[in-house]
Amino acid sequence: MKAAILEDGRTDLEIQDISVGRVGPNEVLIRTKAAGLCHSDLHHLDGVFEIPRPSALGHESAGVVEEVGSDVEGFAPGDHVITCLATFCGTCDRCLGGRSYLCESAKSQRAAGEPPRLYRDGTEVHQFLNVSSFAEMLLVHESAVVRIDERMPLDLAALIGCGVTTGLGAVFNKAQVRPGQSVAVLGCGGIGLSAIQGARIAGASEIIAVDLNPDKIEVAMKLGATHAVVSDPNGNLADQIRDAIGRGVDHSLEAVGAVATATAAFECLGVGGTATIVGLMPGGRTFPVQGRMLLDDRKLQGSYMGTENFRLAMPKYVEMYLQGRLNLEDMVSSRIALEDVNRGFDTMRKGEALRDLIIFDS
Repeated sequence: MKAAILEDGRTDLEIQDISVGRVGPNEVLIRTKAAGLCHSDLHHLDGVFEIPRPSALGHESAGVVEEVGSDVEGFAPGDHVITCLATFCGTCDRCLGGRSYLCESAKSQRAAGEPPRLYRDGTEVHQFLNVSSFAEMLLVHESAVVRIDERMPLDLAALIGCGVTTGLGAVFNKAQVRPGQSVAVLGCGGIGLSAIQGARIAGASEIIAVDLNPDKIEVAMKLGATHAVVSDPNGNLADQIRDAIGRGVDHSLEAVGAVATATAAFECLGVGGTATIVGLMPGGRTFPVQGRMLLDDRKLQGSYMGTENFRLAMPKYVEMYLQGRLNLEDMVSSRIALEDVNRGFDTMRKGEALRDLIIFDS
């Protein structure tokens, strides 16, 4: 099969022919139909986070089951599925405590000494985040898969595999936005636009979209934002957000992963407000928090992968789309071929992309 591979010393991907292993007892083989380009992929591509190389990148995808392993239950060839990096064991303290999205079990990976799932000329190609979506086939542990309604378009379903679930879940499960509250969303990429829609669905009365790019703001307004802040790099971003509605907000959601936006997300809060940091910030980065603001019952928290088991969350989000409550089409910047993946990431680096989708014709 063809896959997009990150080699040593490279900051771009090479389209190569690699091999996929035989299906193991708890594994599912999927023919990929679509894969989204996520900023997390770009961080690893640009070396912000180190991963073993060569690796097949990508982690946001949907497809059709081709084959299931001998011990797999609940999946069959022909099923339409979404994959997710948040694999889980179901038996550790985190899983049993309702936080399966934080499971660190190695059960989703093949044991040492077993043949690799992906290889090239007899040498392992590392699997990225349990998935490796930028490939024509996906061989994954069954805990990385959820079956979905076949009425759901598979290209748009891929978006739910990471960005949509992360953004909606941060609003519904972690921030727990209530009707009538005010919400600021900093960053209008795939996660931010999903958070804006989550705030709309939750009944927020004021939804402030914040971004450097006016084109992204325009899409955000279409998806449910009521106020817009085209951020001024030379101004005080927290003040700009407060000025939009004349006071501090009840909730802010940071979907960039930058020091400046995380700082503004906390400082734009009103008394009793909550800032939820969703963006992936590079290791070692810190941002200031004014201690006095905490005394006014403000709260700072994080959210990972929607703060919910994806097998419970994703079918609900599929249903929201089918009911017409969730707009995914307007979140797509472009549909590209696998061979155009580097062009897609170049667009992302410029801050122009919403969500680009790789479409596999097979």
